[in-house]
Amino acid sequence: MNEIIKRIWVGFGFASVLTFVALSLIVLQQVDTSVYEVWQHMLGSLVMGAYFGVASFIFEQERWSPLIQTVAHFSLSILVWLPLALFLGWVPLGWWTIIIGVFSFTVVYCLFWLGSTLYFKSVLKQLNQMVK
Repeated sequence: MNEIIKRIWVGFGFASVLTFVALSLIVLQQVDTSVYEVWQHMLGSLVMGAYFGVASFIFEQERWSPLIQTVAHFSLSILVWLPLALFLGWVPLGWWTIIIGVFSFTVVYCLFWLGSTLYFKSVLKQLNQMVK
């Protein structure tokens, strides 16, 4: 239970940083918005951060192949993100906007996956060199 809470807080941290970046862009563009709207989007970011924090347990399932882990994580991520994105207006309701939103989510997911894969391959290479 402590590990779940720890991962949720780590997810909150990432969500807060991303929200700060988004708010900074809003301030730089001098966009007026209500506190309620900022609160609503911040809550959505925290929900996603908590989800991604807890969902990282999927990659610790040693009985699953990396492909199964990634497919399970991606599928659950879409199932959490899409209703939230539609509810909060991150993706407007409409067939084309939903398709574009899911495509955009998939591209960003793939970029994070690629970055993580390259990073962990680099760490593995360094560890192997240390063992030699």
